[in-house]
Amino acid sequence: MLQDNKDLLVHTLAHPHHLPQTETFTLADGTKVQLPDVGVMIIEPSRPTEQDVVLSAGVHGNETGPIEMLNELVGALLDGSLPLRSRLLVLLGNPPAMVAGKRELEVNLNRLFSGAHQQGDTAEHHRAALLERYVRDFFEAGGEGRARYHYDLHTAIRDSRREKFAIYPFRHGRPWRWQQIDFLASGGVETILLSHSATTTFSYFSSNEFGADAFTVELGKVHPFGENDPARLAAMKQQLARLLAAQPLGLEQVDRSRITVFDVAQVINKHSDDFAFTFADDEANFTPFPRGHLLATDGGKAHYVVAEEEAIVFPNARVANGQRALLTVVPVGSDQPFE
Repeated sequence: MLQDNKDLLVHTLAHPHHLPQTETFTLADGTKVQLPDVGVMIIEPSRPTEQDVVLSAGVHGNETGPIEMLNELVGALLDGSLPLRSRLLVLLGNPPAMVAGKRELEVNLNRLFSGAHQQGDTAEHHRAALLERYVRDFFEAGGEGRARYHYDLHTAIRDSRREKFAIYPFRHGRPWRWQQIDFLASGGVETILLSHSATTTFSYFSSNEFGADAFTVELGKVHPFGENDPARLAAMKQQLARLLAAQPLGLEQVDRSRITVFDVAQVINKHSDDFAFTFADDEANFTPFPRGHLLATDGGKAHYVVAEEEAIVFPNARVANGQRALLTVVPVGSDQPFE
């Protein structure tokens, strides 16, 4: 039982498909812990709080660094070494894929939110529906007027000229918030990509449906369990711990000259089995290309760099037809609204 070993990751990997039983227990300080489903934990302090926090990792099962970091935070909460002053929902996204050491078993789970799970019948489609339900129930139980946060933690499948970066979901006219960008920068994430269209990612779901400050946070490169360097995630782990404990975040100390904000310029989707990039398969994220450069071909369609220079992010020619194969980004324009 989790109450005995206090290790959510070990518990989840031992029961990736079905819990032998749901669990509810209370910590010494009165904090209530619930484990209602595989990889799902709800932790609620006994005293009043002002914010609701969702932390998710493992939406892609081989992205182990954030999974291990999140598990360490949960362990500190359960053994009492980290005080909790927030309502917290912890989600390990795709446990069967975690056990298999694969990004996904059948389809990309991070393309199945905001109702997209209704279009299929795989295990990932069902898992997306379940994760949506727990997020919805969690935020609605907290009530209106509270601060809401969701950090969906990932690692990239390729090298990157910028090791850590975050995608800020489309906010439908709401201004981008410097407070949140500063928070991520304090955790070592100094590159932000502003999305300008609705998507079916997990972070967009929480942002759009519940007004949460939400991000897809990339924290380095994929490694197998046990082969991650905890030091590379220490700053983010410390910043999340401060948030959970409602401690000062030190945002006034952020040097904004070190932060780079990009606009997403193009979202290139794959539409045929003939889709191919013109650059090497191992080209790093944020590699720039000049105006007019041919980026990809897709049957009879060609995709070129349109701006003076665009950098590539998340190139993956092996995605399913209809899914995103590439983002390109450009430096943020002066017309973007910030607060």
